[in-house]
Amino acid sequence: MQIRDARVDDWDRIWPLWHRIVSAGETYAWDPDTPEPAARALWMPPALGAANRVFVVEDADGTVVASAYVRPNYGGPAAHIANAGFMVDPDRTGRGIGRRLAEHVLEQARQDGYTGMIFNAVVETNPAIKLWESLGFRTLATVPGAFRHPVHGPVGLNIMFREL
Repeated sequence: MQIRDARVDDWDRIWPLWHRIVSAGETYAWDPDTPEPAARALWMPPALGAANRVFVVEDADGTVVASAYVRPNYGGPAAHIANAGFMVDPDRTGRGIGRRLAEHVLEQARQDGYTGMIFNAVVETNPAIKLWESLGFRTLATVPGAFRHPVHGPVGLNIMFREL
C-alpha cells in the first residue's frame, strides 16, 4: 500500500468509494443523495495544499482503497485545530488500512502546524470509534439523537478531539 497526497485527477477514483459510503447513510452526516459535484467540493476543494490536504491509499495495482482530508476546523485564531474525514473501502476493512492512514494523517497534520484534531460528528454506532480512541481521541460530548441511522434509528453524534 502507498499513502500519498491526492492529485486533482484522483477524484474520479475517490468518488465511487465516497458515494458508496455516504449513500449508505450510516457513518457520515452528509446527505446520502449528495450529487457528485457537491461531493467533490466537500471532500476535495479546488485549492488543494497545506490548508486543504487530501490523501489517498493505493493498493499494489493502483486501486484507491481509502482517502482522507485534513483542513482547519475553523479559520482565524482557531485555524490551528484540524478537522479530518476518513473513508476506507468497506470491502477492505479490518486490514489495518484505516489505522495506517490515520497515523499518516495525524503526523502530517502535526508537521503542518496543527496542535489538535477534532471530529465534529462521529456517529456513535460507527465502528471506527474504537480506532479513534486507540489513537488518543476522546469524546468531548455527544449530541443525543442527532443522527437518523437507517438501521438503528436516532443515535448520537460524538464530538471527538485529540491534541497533536
